[in-house]
Amino acid sequence: MANPVYNSLIRYMPISPSRWLRASTLVLLLALHSAAGRADDWTAAGEQLARRIAAVTGPGAVALEMTNRSSLGKGEFDDIRRRLTTELAALGLRFVPAEQAAGRVQISISENLANYIWVAEIHQGNNEYSVAMVSFPRPSTPPVTHDAAAVMIRKTLLWSQPDRILDAAVLDGSAAHLAVLSSDQLALFTLRDGRWQPDQSLPLAHSRPWPRDLRGRLVLRQDHLFDAYLPGVFCRSTTTMPLSLNCRDSDDPWPIGGDWFRLNAFFAPARNFFTGVLVPEVGKQTTAPAFYSAATLPREKYTLALFAALDGQIHMLDGVTDRAAGKLGWGSDMASVHSECGSGWQVLATEAGSGVPDRIRVYEIPDREPVLVSVPLEFPGPVTALWPESNGNTAVAVSENLETRKYEAYRLTLACGQ
Repeated sequence: MANPVYNSLIRYMPISPSRWLRASTLVLLLALHSAAGRADDWTAAGEQLARRIAAVTGPGAVALEMTNRSSLGKGEFDDIRRRLTTELAALGLRFVPAEQAAGRVQISISENLANYIWVAEIHQGNNEYSVAMVSFPRPSTPPVTHDAAAVMIRKTLLWSQPDRILDAAVLDGSAAHLAVLSSDQLALFTLRDGRWQPDQSLPLAHSRPWPRDLRGRLVLRQDHLFDAYLPGVFCRSTTTMPLSLNCRDSDDPWPIGGDWFRLNAFFAPARNFFTGVLVPEVGKQTTAPAFYSAATLPREKYTLALFAALDGQIHMLDGVTDRAAGKLGWGSDMASVHSECGSGWQVLATEAGSGVPDRIRVYEIPDREPVLVSVPLEFPGPVTALWPESNGNTAVAVSENLETRKYEAYRLTLACGQ
């Protein structure tokens, strides 16, 4: 008997008409069943949300705005819009331009990993706005089309070296000087002929041994160039080149916000996390759970602060309530960035347990429900630091390159795309 062999695919094997018809019919039935299921969900959700909106506005003239922040395509979004406007009109609402309206209703169609979330912000006169929300499960297989604007992360290499980089910062608007914070020094570089050239090396004075998992941050200032924060140590630079650095033992809180929102937190000097004590407070809240990193998102009436807690959960503080968003699959590093995309503010977050290489994704946070809006940005190894830059428009990520065994500092910017 001959030995069995592998038979390659016969590319142009004819398919009988009956087999093709049965297969096509099955695919069509499955597609119709999926579409019908979504349509039923949209009808029920539209009825619920319309009733909740009308309960606040009552019958009358309103200005209606709708935004798609989900992965649904334009056709599906238009279908949802028609259903909602029909339901609202049946409840006595009339849609007019903003200058003729007694109120304004802004509806966003968004999603997280498990559910679709429809959120309506209702504004009437000078009163505080109200929020109405409905959610329902997403299908196990997401829609293929994606007409909503995506966000792309662009990374630019700032510096690479064998010693661990804690943070890096471009010191002025002309991008002529770069500061790189390491465990034993702060190195300064000047841009000459398109390359960073070494300029100064300033030692970091400290009286106590560093913790094993050392962290540090650079923050640009108005009256001098920058401050450097390390566990139990604070360093202040002089104003002009050549620089000098004044370091002292300090338990002062570290800035964890940016120029857009002043928020500071106390760092545990012998560990690698923040204790949770906040200065100033977020609204009426003076503490958060102990955390590794934080991100702040300006809202119209308040600031939403996110904290990557030690237990792996993401806590969201709005000044009154502390809501645990659960384990979203995020890592311990995140930062908020201002862009021209979506709502204007996004969160960069590493992935938990993603292995090598590490990855960073971008999320929108409409009404406390994180919505993924980017493909992952991969790094050549683990991400060891992620800090927002002081201007709020960019962030700095540090990664250990497992091929070259060097640490690499990147500037991250966000761009809108399709």
